[in-house]
Amino acid sequence: MPVYAATIFLSAFLLFQVQPLIAKFILPWFGGSAAVWSAALLFFQLLLLAGYLYAHCLIRYLKPKQQFWVHGSLLILSLATLPIVPSAMWKPSGGDDPTLRILLLLAATIGLPYGLLSATSPLLQAWYLRTHQGAIPYRLFALSNFGSMLALLSYPLVIEPRLALSKQALVWSLAYVAFAIVCAFAAWRSRLGDTPESTSADVPPPTPAQRTLWIGFAACASILLLAVTSHLTQNIAPIPLLWVAPLSLYLLSFILCFESDRIYNRAIFLPLLVVSLYLLTRGISWYENNAEPSRLIPALCGALFICCMVCHGELARRRPHPRYLTQFYLMVSIGGAVGGLFVALAAPRLFNSYYELPVAMVLCAIIVTCVLWTDLPKTWLRAATVLATIAFAAILIRIEVEDARLYTLSARNFYGVLRVFDQPDGKYTSAARLLIHGTINHGTQLKRPGGDRIPTSYFGTGSGINRAFHILGRRGPIRIGVLGLGAGVTATLARPGDTLHYYEINPLVVRIAQSQFGFWNACPAEKRLYLGDGRLVLEAIPDEHLDLLAMDAFSSDAVPVHLLAAEAYRSYLRHLNPAGILAINITNRYLDLEPVVAQAAAANGFQGIVVEDAGEDENYFSPSTWALLSRDTALFNDANFGDHFAVSKLRLKPGFRAWTDDYSNIVQILQ
Repeated sequence: MPVYAATIFLSAFLLFQVQPLIAKFILPWFGGSAAVWSAALLFFQLLLLAGYLYAHCLIRYLKPKQQFWVHGSLLILSLATLPIVPSAMWKPSGGDDPTLRILLLLAATIGLPYGLLSATSPLLQAWYLRTHQGAIPYRLFALSNFGSMLALLSYPLVIEPRLALSKQALVWSLAYVAFAIVCAFAAWRSRLGDTPESTSADVPPPTPAQRTLWIGFAACASILLLAVTSHLTQNIAPIPLLWVAPLSLYLLSFILCFESDRIYNRAIFLPLLVVSLYLLTRGISWYENNAEPSRLIPALCGALFICCMVCHGELARRRPHPRYLTQFYLMVSIGGAVGGLFVALAAPRLFNSYYELPVAMVLCAIIVTCVLWTDLPKTWLRAATVLATIAFAAILIRIEVEDARLYTLSARNFYGVLRVFDQPDGKYTSAARLLIHGTINHGTQLKRPGGDRIPTSYFGTGSGINRAFHILGRRGPIRIGVLGLGAGVTATLARPGDTLHYYEINPLVVRIAQSQFGFWNACPAEKRLYLGDGRLVLEAIPDEHLDLLAMDAFSSDAVPVHLLAAEAYRSYLRHLNPAGILAINITNRYLDLEPVVAQAAAANGFQGIVVEDAGEDENYFSPSTWALLSRDTALFNDANFGDHFAVSKLRLKPGFRAWTDDYSNIVQILQ
């Protein structure tokens, strides 16, 4: 047992350590989008399916000694792929949907090691069963999930804050070598013994209905996991901490349900499921209304845990005889892959908003109703359960339909949901058209003559970027670069003779800004738009000789972390004139970005100020916080920056570690 347990634990730990590690590696290459994690999870689920299928075929079709030679050879071959550092050749060059590129990148970087790690748990459980007749191997499955959860929790709390990415990759690669040695030894130890089939030939095989339920419960839990994670990361930041919390709860439910049959009790968890589905319904509303994370995160995570306990508890109740162990795990992995395919591939193409969470909630209610149908003793109880499920689905449909009617346009792609909202004239608001990304206003155009030349939202007269434009504009025509197009409100600040370049990764933003808003067409400056991640574009093109470079690349309410890394400032520095200004929008409800900017600015020779604008001069202005950086400190002595209530010096935070491509820690800037 110690050999099998150690191998399974180590494989599970490495399997889930590499997930946030490799995702954080590639996140900057694809715009820092929350969807990168969904695409990565899809890859992990597909490779898990491939690993389980490999284990199933190896056990079913090969003799014990053949299994040892095949698996040992693949372990040796996988060592040639180390260390697990992605090649720069996979960096995207445009703004196309990068899902396929992400899948291929991950396959080339960690495909074979990850596939073999995925196969370890079912494979070694089958080998253990072969050499220990009559043993029950499902506790090894719980041990595997415990190793997985420990890996996930240790990454944001221990590994990420202390080790740079390059060192993480090296340490992981060395640990994988140790795993390969231990796993090969376990395979050699188990090359003798009878197959489970030879000792349990009279056990009937699982029925198609049983296999369908295995897939259904696994798919439901997978969709819920991905949908809740998406809700959490859209408005804060796509970071390992917020990836790990839901996934850890998902795994915890696996551990508890497969450790003991007494933990999952229908009398307790089915009533809690009703409460959880209500909380998820409320959570959708809280998300739309930008609820505080202190309320949103516990509610969504708690509800997710209960739903997963029900799905995995019902799954554990239906686990088969150990003879069909690998088939069971194969069906479970198919369900996980189906959930990943639905959320990462189908949903962005089929839906114009985030409908996968309501779909998963209804699916959860339906599948529980199906399994209760045969267990409930009375007909009226069955009928009541079915009617309650239908009513629940109808309520969710009504909520989504009424929400959709609020918007003139709703569209979705890999980078998120964009909606156009026509705001009526009111006592405290002006008639205007708004671009909403996720739940955040990304540009407002007034519905009045000349509204396409009036600065609004975060760009009002008191904002940092507006003041910078006025100061630089005294020199005559200026050259401007803006990371992030939004609705195009920044174009209202450009004048005839100016040069205005945008760097935008999302082609859907470009299409909506040019078709639904007038800022782009009305701007008299010489304009050009580069499609692609702003940082990658700036690294690839010749010097722009900019007087002003503005970083306004929001992803809902989260600034992509890679645009704040110290390496990014080297590109900004190259494109700025010596007396130019780098303007960074650090407006954020959840994160204090000032120390991040201050540290990177100091490391690259910038001095800076912070401009806080309450946005109260007009009802179409929004509160904003801009950090303005320059190598020409005389600029900040201008009268435009003389308001000491709104303007302060950018200050370093003692002991704050600079963010780089190798290191970032979101926990230290939560506010």
